[in-house]
Amino acid sequence: MDILFKCPHCGADLEVEAEAAGEQIDCPTCSKPLTIPTAPAPGASTARPVNAQSGVEKKMSVPFSDKPGEPLIHKSAKPLEVVAREGRAGLRVRTIRHSDCKEVGKDLFDSKVSDILNELGEGNVVSITPINYSYVEISTQKLVTDFGVMIVYRG
Repeated sequence: MDILFKCPHCGADLEVEAEAAGEQIDCPTCSKPLTIPTAPAPGASTARPVNAQSGVEKKMSVPFSDKPGEPLIHKSAKPLEVVAREGRAGLRVRTIRHSDCKEVGKDLFDSKVSDILNELGEGNVVSITPINYSYVEISTQKLVTDFGVMIVYRG
């Protein structure tokens, strides 16, 4: 079996017969002296891929690193509801819009805000800030101004 290794001076990919292990030679690329290793160098590939169409042997080296590889796909952040259920401490924000609390003939804004505040607990609420916002009502295509609250809490 041949030994595949790199020249320590110029990094050239070299290949010699296994019987030459331990001998000192001059690098054919940079002409500097080097000793042929007795085993394949770490990270050097001993595999010899062959092109399936032409049958020609391809020589290659596989890059080697001691550092862990970087992830190619990053996970998205968890939704606030999931993080709150996991019990991790930190500041969270919950926004309640008045328009989302209307049912046919009923305005449930106060009761929904009260339910959420009771669910969070008085000791966890950091601040409650009133907000004003505008949106285009789909049915009339008119700009409507409405209100809501933003609750900052420890989750």
